[in-house]
Amino acid sequence: MHDLVSTPVLSLRPVALAAPGRGTDLHVRVSAPATGDGLPVIVFSHGFGESLDGYAPLVDFWAAHGFVVVQPTHLDSRTLDLAPDDPRHPDIWRTRVEDLTRVVDQLDVVEAAVPGLAGRLDRSRVAAAGHSWGAQTASTLLGARVLDADGVPGEDLSDPRITAGVLLAAPGTGGADLAPFAAEQFPFMNPGFAGMTTPALVVAGDADQSALTTRGPEWFTDPYSLSPGPKSLLTLFGAEHSLGGITGYAATETTDESPERVALIQRLTSAFLRSALYPGDTGFAAARAELAESTDPLGRVESK
Repeated sequence: MHDLVSTPVLSLRPVALAAPGRGTDLHVRVSAPATGDGLPVIVFSHGFGESLDGYAPLVDFWAAHGFVVVQPTHLDSRTLDLAPDDPRHPDIWRTRVEDLTRVVDQLDVVEAAVPGLAGRLDRSRVAAAGHSWGAQTASTLLGARVLDADGVPGEDLSDPRITAGVLLAAPGTGGADLAPFAAEQFPFMNPGFAGMTTPALVVAGDADQSALTTRGPEWFTDPYSLSPGPKSLLTLFGAEHSLGGITGYAATETTDESPERVALIQRLTSAFLRSALYPGDTGFAAARAELAESTDPLGRVESK
């Protein structure tokens, strides 16, 4: 695929955002292109135990190609080391969603904290993205809801300011599809996708065999197959949960290291978000066509 123009990146951490009732300020990392105006924003939710320091292969690429990326550290991060009996544990899934909403609420603070960034954000073009548990967190802002034990959808936590999403290795449906320990430990892992109307790209590895579910890797395609369009699904051949190594440049948890796969994710997610945020942009259609015409493709894209 053709390389997009890339620019130098500025990254600042931590920026503290006020978070009354959370127990601790919300710390975020802000990565932004050094030049350019009218910059769209990606709010990124990390996977379980990660932090604002993760996912550099994605964040660096997005920022170098014109996006401002804001990464909060959620309460489950190993860097915060919450005690097992901390009363905030049962509601961490909800606090995660609130963390992303707080970032959008306080974009003026984010903008003011980074030298040279003031006045360069386009507040009308904001996307949410996440990996693993972070993808479930991001999906809630897109309209997914947590179902109770009877299958009744809980509160609608969607945010109309979020107009596109990227869900990387997002957990599928709960109930009988969860392994017993997952059903016991993570009752919130029971998403309903019927109301997830915001345009999104779902990225799933066809070798992502999760201990959380009694189903196979296709569990991770549920956010695509069970939600209304417009949606696209990128299925990566041979990819496991870290999708080739998106969590870091030298991530020890990467079981399926593949720089080529990561590069494909970088390009397709960037193209998708630009086309979703800028109607008339044809970059994603071109990237899809190029993948489809490849003699040895790393994955496939379908859309609805």
